[in-house]
Amino acid sequence: MSRLVSMTEMLNKAKEGKYAVGQFNINNLEWTQAVLTAAQENNSPIILGVSEGAAKYMGGTKVVSAMVNALLETMDITVPVALHLDHGSSFETCKDAIDAGFSSVMIDGSHDPIDDNITLSKKVVDYAHARGASVEAEVGTVGGEEDGVIGGVQYADLEECKRMVTEAGVDALAAALGSVHGTYDGEPKLGFDEMLAISEATNAPLVLHGGSGIPEHQVKRAIEYGHAKINVNTELQQQFTKAVRELLDTDKKVYDPRKVLKPGVQAIVETTKATMDMFGSTGQA
Repeated sequence: MSRLVSMTEMLNKAKEGKYAVGQFNINNLEWTQAVLTAAQENNSPIILGVSEGAAKYMGGTKVVSAMVNALLETMDITVPVALHLDHGSSFETCKDAIDAGFSSVMIDGSHDPIDDNITLSKKVVDYAHARGASVEAEVGTVGGEEDGVIGGVQYADLEECKRMVTEAGVDALAAALGSVHGTYDGEPKLGFDEMLAISEATNAPLVLHGGSGIPEHQVKRAIEYGHAKINVNTELQQQFTKAVRELLDTDKKVYDPRKVLKPGVQAIVETTKATMDMFGSTGQA
């Protein structure tokens, strides 16, 4: 029996408690072990994000789900864990993830007209909720590029956000308000006035994409203004690569992949724990 849970309860609890649950994207076995270790040591709920590209890289959604569920058992993970499809591009990809055992999905219809976005999101919601899974949808467009997902910044419209929550019944709302995937050129400029208005109008847990590189004072304000979920990917990749590169630069004889990856894995653990501290989720499991 799966130990995975949906995002719904953990995000509602986070919104009420004024902290955010981190979505940390995973890329392989070691990555998953690292972020789960961080969550257990910090006694923090966690969302494991899996993009369509990462799922394919790891062998498909069934392989990812089986790996995560096995690790939850063998590592004796007791904190709440959601396995979440990040930026699902269609109903079919979301259905595939749910059928494979994912406990949550994001349907990203943000590039379509709002009526089409709502219709698609509601179709996913109906399928997911009948199977105990949660759904995140996006209104507006998060900028930048991440794992092949490309977009220019387009702010979310307040009325469209209200419609998405009431008509589609999504569990979490990614309202695009100036954040971007990947690295930032200078300090991010988030739309905090719009953020507060959307939070108050929808009362839905908000999701901040592109969480890597946003200064702590902006992160804290985003949480205060209704964000209960913040996505982190780029920073973990950067810290992992930095640590592995340093080892390879200093030890020309190392070749055992377990030894090569070890400093990178430790960097993921440390970065994830520090991020959870910043989000306020440490000790909230």
